[in-house]
Amino acid sequence: MTEKAGGHDDPPADVLAEAAAAFGLLASPSRLHLMWALSQGESDVTRLARRVGGALPAVSQHLAKLKLAGLVRARRDGRRQVYYIDDPDVVTLVRAMLGQLTARSRPAAQVPRLRRTGG
Repeated sequence: MTEKAGGHDDPPADVLAEAAAAFGLLASPSRLHLMWALSQGESDVTRLARRVGGALPAVSQHLAKLKLAGLVRARRDGRRQVYYIDDPDVVTLVRAMLGQLTARSRPAAQVPRLRRTGG
């Protein structure tokens, strides 16, 4: 790591590569939608497919990639695989990113404005 002005160290190259790979996976709207759904709570693949409007095999493949990247985990519940996000920082990141972009996409008329009072 090299130190930069402001006292923050640059991350090592392997950490940057891992982060880039994770962000690359999240560049897919389908995978990002799955992450959003899982940030709300755990779910099985059938429910996730219904929620995101995807075909079951495609959703399973997306979840497998997210699992390999360490972004989601799975546990067995009887005959079902239940997926969840185990890292609260990942949940925070997904919610913050999508929440901010959703707020920005609202038409100006929907955003409440503060009224000035005399003065």
